[in-house]
Amino acid sequence: MSNILSQEQINDFLSKHPGWSKEGDSIKKEFQFKNFTEALAFLVQVGFEAEAHIHHPEIFNVYNKVVLTLSTHDAGNKITDKDSALAAAIDKIEK
Repeated sequence: MSNILSQEQINDFLSKHPGWSKEGDSIKKEFQFKNFTEALAFLVQVGFEAEAHIHHPEIFNVYNKVVLTLSTHDAGNKITDKDSALAAAIDKIEK
């Protein structure tokens, strides 16, 4: 079961994880790479993290740009601890 984050918890997460922003009931971050190959390699690593966390982001990719959006569907599409945990893990992936 996931815990819905309060606005204070969301703000705390955002202050510690530059680049992530709150958009509606989701957190979102855009990543830019030198080329498509680097973007794709990053997405593969994100996929492994998503599987490990049993939580999957919404992914948008065009050439060297990747946008990840996280919310928890089984919590009514709200931001939960599952989202902040996966986002923190994604931030640790080497870019």
